[in-house]
Amino acid sequence: MISSSMKPFVEGGSAIRALFEEGKKMAKVYGAENVYDFSVGNPGLKPPQEVYDAIDYINHELEPLLVYGYPSNAGYESTRQAVADDLNERFGDNFDMEGIVMTAGAGYAINIIMKCLLDPGDKVAVFAPYFVEYRSWARNFHADVVVVPPNVEGGFEPSAEGLRKVLDPSVKAVIICNPNNPTGAIYSRESLEAVAEVLREAEKEFNHPIYIISDEPYRELVYVDKEVVFLPDVYDDTIVAYSWSKSLSLPGVRIGYAAVPRKAEGYEELRDALVVAGRVLGANNASTIAELIVERAIKARADISYYERNAKELYEIVSGAGFECIIPQGAFYLWFKSPVENEYELVQAAKDERILIVPGSSFASPGWVRASFCISNETIRNSAEAFARLGKKYFG
Repeated sequence: MISSSMKPFVEGGSAIRALFEEGKKMAKVYGAENVYDFSVGNPGLKPPQEVYDAIDYINHELEPLLVYGYPSNAGYESTRQAVADDLNERFGDNFDMEGIVMTAGAGYAINIIMKCLLDPGDKVAVFAPYFVEYRSWARNFHADVVVVPPNVEGGFEPSAEGLRKVLDPSVKAVIICNPNNPTGAIYSRESLEAVAEVLREAEKEFNHPIYIISDEPYRELVYVDKEVVFLPDVYDDTIVAYSWSKSLSLPGVRIGYAAVPRKAEGYEELRDALVVAGRVLGANNASTIAELIVERAIKARADISYYERNAKELYEIVSGAGFECIIPQGAFYLWFKSPVENEYELVQAAKDERILIVPGSSFASPGWVRASFCISNETIRNSAEAFARLGKKYFG
């Protein structure tokens, strides 16, 4: 028998992954070219050439023990220094090597951060719509998630006043994903500074730090002329969780980091705890080969213009079919409104047209749906007639 603590995870599952698996089954029946799977944010681009060059160098020029042996639990010093140098060059001199811990992607980075911050009964605040796994990860540490309702009228910007209403002394962290999954919104400096001010006031009132966990896998995926605010710039008590899954198109490699700025309260204790958290959660270290790859390709980027084109074309197709869409500013998701109150009806109707989209209730925002456009451009173009038929069902 499985543990009682595991049962809610199994029963809840993941609507996104379930759709992904359903898409594979549909492809066997109808042919992959006749199924339009917009469910999972699985980058469809190959990595940039710098990644292949790094792999070739690592395999032929470095000592096998360095490549395949254990590094320090926090990761190779040279990799962590490269990360700190890159952050300081781009965002200001707030990081040193000791504050960088290499991880198996941003998700694992968030888990070790939560392990360090949360006691049973504590809470993590999130802004809806939010990535569904945040709640599951908080449960790993017997904590709960409190949700700030979606700020629909404000373009899904984070609401500082909404945050104020859910804060209490048990809230130890707030997660912010910018650019956002699932809306594709890039949050304004004004909104984030207002959130930071609310948190500074709450820290004084509750007499303990409240950390922002800045979930940043989409940091470089930007399609409009808009600043992506680096959260440590506006709030000292920020811990960054990053992944190269999107910027280098390496989702299966699972490599990222947790980064604590020197100005964060409890910096030394936090950086030491993060190293231990990775070990006690079962990962002695991040992949050594992956660390050496990103160290050498740290300035490289996947071809973001590919996603930009996909965003534009999918927006035109879906809005042209009659749906109310949010223009994607970043990440790789199109967020659009269901014409019926229960968006699961739209999801099912879309399935009838072999279109797979994710219900907004999976992100705590019923009445909306998400379509991931990091797939092939051909699939997006081929989906136009299916979306047109779907639109006719609702708009005539």
